[in-house]
Parts: sequence; C-alpha cells; structure tokens
Amino acid sequence: MLITVEGLDGAGKTTLISGLARSLGAVVLREPGGVELSERIRALVADPSLSVDPRAEALLYAAARAQLVAEKLRPLLDEGATVLLDRFVDSSLAYQGGGRGLGVEEIRALNLFGTGGLRPDRTLLLRIEPSQGLARIAGREADRLEQAGGEFFARVAQTYDELAAADPDRFIVLDAAQPPATVLESALKALS
Repeated sequence: MLITVEGLDGAGKTTLISGLARSLGAVVLREPGGVELSERIRALVADPSLSVDPRAEALLYAAARAQLVAEKLRPLLDEGATVLLDRFVDSSLAYQGGGRGLGVEEIRALNLFGTGGLRPDRTLLLRIEPSQGLARIAGREADRLEQAGGEFFARVAQTYDELAAADPDRFIVLDAAQPPATVLESALKALS
C-alpha cells in the first residue's frame, strides 16, 4: 500500500509520518530524494542561490520522482510493503501546476510518464492556512521554494483543496492546525 502525505511547508508532514511509521510499521521515503540521484536533484531544486525556471523545476522534480519509483518505490510495493511517502505527484500538481501557474493537467501528464502511472492508495492532506505554515518554519533557513512568498503558497493551498475535492475517495483531509497527537489519531482512524 502506498500512502502519501501532502501539505504546505510547515503543515507537520514530518511529525505525522514519524508517528504513522511507528504505528503502521511502514517504510518511509521522501520526495524529492530517497535514492542517490533523487537526493542530488533535491539539493539543486532547494538551493536558494540558483535561479530555476518553473518548467525546469517541474522537469527536475519529475526526474527525481521517476528514479525513486524505478529504483526503490515500485520494488518495495511489489514486495508487499506499506510505504509512507513524504510528498509525491500531488506536490508537483500543487506547487508547479498551481503555484507556478504551469497548469495542473500539464504537470499531471509529465508525472504520469515519470511514474509509469503509479498512484497512491491513500493521500493524507495536512490542511493549514499558508500564513500558519510559514510561521511554523520561520526559524529555519528557507530553501528556494519556501522563499516564494504568500501569494504563491495561497495558490498552492487552493490547488491542494481542488485536488482533494476532485478525488475524495483517495484524499483524507486533516486539520493540521490541531495538536500533532490529534492529527495522528485522526489519520490512523481514517486509514483504518
């Protein structure tokens, strides 16, 4: 089973995944990353000193995702593992499709090719107001995407909401403003 965890920066994905992994005995992977090539791409797309065209950004994320699927994710799923994945295609749909204005369907087509059509069984969307999420990460060094500003994150949040509304059988929307233990309890209840 593939369970993805999505949401704005600062929504609490890492905290939730940690709790879920303990409870479900799942393998945890992150995006971009998880395998050597994808980790190198992660360093590039996060680097605040680089100017990256939005189309190049979308292609880099899709490339990192394709390598993760081929090298690690698909083999784990074929072995029967439960995998918790910190971000997947929905992140690109929201961040590059909505946030960067490249179009959700264009980014969906690119990632359909990159993943060979792999789709999550369930997606946990940690819903938080963009200002709250940004406030939670204010103390750490911002990466290139985190520097994009409030209007960008408002578009990302809106796109996530639209994705969840369009696929209610897959998406489980959780209130990320709640205490972490409450969010974890809600996630486990929804997944069961």
